[in-house]
Amino acid sequence: MEHAIWTEKYRPKTFEEIKGQKHIIEKVAAFVKKKNMPHVLFSGPAGIGKTTLALVIAKKFFGDEWHSNFLELNASDERGIDVVRNKVKDFARTKSMETVPFKIIYLDECDALTREAQQALRRTMENYTNNTRFILSCNYSSKIIDPIQSRCSVFKFKPLEKKEIHKIIEMIAKVEKLKIDENAMDAIFTVSEGDVRRVENILQSCAAISSNITETAVYEMASVAQPKEIKDVLLECTKKNFSQAKDKLLKAMLNTGLSGIDAVKQIQKQIWDLDIDANKRLEMVKLCGEAEFRMVEGSDEFIQLEALLASFVLINS
Repeated sequence: MEHAIWTEKYRPKTFEEIKGQKHIIEKVAAFVKKKNMPHVLFSGPAGIGKTTLALVIAKKFFGDEWHSNFLELNASDERGIDVVRNKVKDFARTKSMETVPFKIIYLDECDALTREAQQALRRTMENYTNNTRFILSCNYSSKIIDPIQSRCSVFKFKPLEKKEIHKIIEMIAKVEKLKIDENAMDAIFTVSEGDVRRVENILQSCAAISSNITETAVYEMASVAQPKEIKDVLLECTKKNFSQAKDKLLKAMLNTGLSGIDAVKQIQKQIWDLDIDANKRLEMVKLCGEAEFRMVEGSDEFIQLEALLASFVLINS
């Protein structure tokens, strides 16, 4: 097995290799075919192909010379106005030497830019529109100021579906000679929540231990409690067994290193599978939100989790 990070090793190099986002890829491929494109804004969760698509666009436009005509900056590292005034402007004011009449600047995580930097970026996009195109990437488009959004074609990315994640897992398993069953693939999809980067990291971590990847190994490597463990905790609450519910949750957290916030998120997912009155499920989900808010604000996670389980018991009394 090569000593490489799989997220780079298996990064798609063509439009056809990118899984999911077909509605976006069709439009972007049309831009490449016409050798022209507007400024674009890619918005969506992490690990679903925004950076990969930007790189493929650059390679399709410029071929082997894409490095000299493509500038990639991560705005979360350099989020001040000086980045726009110096690095971006210096690159934008020079013309492309290729048949394509513009260069491409890719700003990753641009929702981390300060508002002053975004205002400076807006002016730069206007001034250098003849010889530069911007590809902006963000997790939350609401954090991008309206003047920038109005200058871009906005593309909303969505997490990959189960069948697409399975295809990626099967492809990697074939190349790396891994044995992985359906339950383990389902577990990887559950843990990753459509994030391909996390899928590949979990697979690489599991493969370092054994080429036979099981459901248990996936949950252990991802430091996540198995759904059955969390469901058992909730079942004890519905039976009004507070002590047993508390002990089982504590055991699951200690065995997996689960944080309080992660525990609440897993509990919230499993509530919907409980065979109880719908109004009780709604009340339990509401309490999960309150518990998570208190933890984020700094409350002791074990006290909050005990209070959450106690509330569940009272709801089901």
